[in-house]
Amino acid sequence: MAKFLSQDQINEFKECFSLYDNNHKGKIKASDLITVMRCLGASPTPSEVDKHLLWHKIDRRAELDFSTFLNIMYRQMQQEDPQQEIRTAMAMIDRQKKGFIPVSELRAKLTKMGEKLSEEEVDDLLKEAKVGPNGIIKYEDFIRRITIPVTD
Repeated sequence: MAKFLSQDQINEFKECFSLYDNNHKGKIKASDLITVMRCLGASPTPSEVDKHLLWHKIDRRAELDFSTFLNIMYRQMQQEDPQQEIRTAMAMIDRQKKGFIPVSELRAKLTKMGEKLSEEEVDDLLKEAKVGPNGIIKYEDFIRRITIPVTD
């Protein structure tokens, strides 16, 4: 699977992996897998991590090498689609399915549900939104703007 990753991705993954390779043996504890993956921007659930370990026949008390880690990261990246996840959440707010949502309702959801954002974090996100004069945003445009890959 490493052939599908860029050299920059592999280098970034190796750097983070090495931080958790406490014995300098080129391996990390399976119990650290979720932490390392999340440090690299992936969002696996504990259940997804367990499935990855099961797929590779690795016990939770065992260790995994970097090659296995690359395979797991690649598989995780393939199943995550932040745009679709956000689109699904926005569609739940957009009960009339018109493609628009009130900023006030989006702000309420972001500050009171799930991984709650602070008011400042919501303000930063909303800077990317084109808020209409009636206080609504077209969420497809908003999703595209907030999921643009960050360039170095």
